[in-house]
Amino acid sequence: MKKPQTREQYRARRHFRVRKKVNGTAERPRLVVFRSEKHIYAQLVDDNTQHTLMTVTDGGITGKKVEKSFEVGKKIAARAKEAGVTSVVFDRGGYVYHGRVKAVADGAREGGLEF
Repeated sequence: MKKPQTREQYRARRHFRVRKKVNGTAERPRLVVFRSEKHIYAQLVDDNTQHTLMTVTDGGITGKKVEKSFEVGKKIAARAKEAGVTSVVFDRGGYVYHGRVKAVADGAREGGLEF
């Protein structure tokens, strides 16, 4: 396999490594985090049927990046509760569990999701 050259390629390789171990089901979906330069996105995915159950972004939320990320975690937890989901598997998406990624996880935990 060719050695990665860019930051995105290194992240993709880490994400594949994490994905080998993390699998979501309908009862316990995978909570995926994607982080861009300005925004953060969270999704609940059922890997058995290969369907995205719900998506939450930081659109319409004001504040600093970490604060917005925390709110995204709380929002996805609230929507998951409405859909009857109480437990998830966290997929950090190849990112370091730090800063905005950790804030999404903390917000989801505060919203009532169990990891």
